[in-house]
Amino acid sequence: MARAEKDLKVCEHGHRYSKTSDCPACPICEEERKPKRGFLSKLSAPARRALENNEIHSLEILAAYTEKELLQFHGLGPSSIPKLEEALKEQGMSFKI
Repeated sequence: MARAEKDLKVCEHGHRYSKTSDCPACPICEEERKPKRGFLSKLSAPARRALENNEIHSLEILAAYTEKELLQFHGLGPSSIPKLEEALKEQGMSFKI
């Protein structure tokens, strides 16, 4: 199987990076904006962006959604659910039923 060629890209902040996909997200910018703590810090960049794009920035807002609803968000997959569930459980909360 042949490897896909990586394209050199430059983001709006001047970071240079290579990617094989058309995804516009700069990995350097993503790492810089990743939270250091809180439930969003435990997620992958695509899953974190999926929540942020749907204005889910707190556990209180997260608890208003069912797992099924969350899995409809582009970028958030099944591996994120246990991490989110644990964060809710630590605060005595759970997903909407």
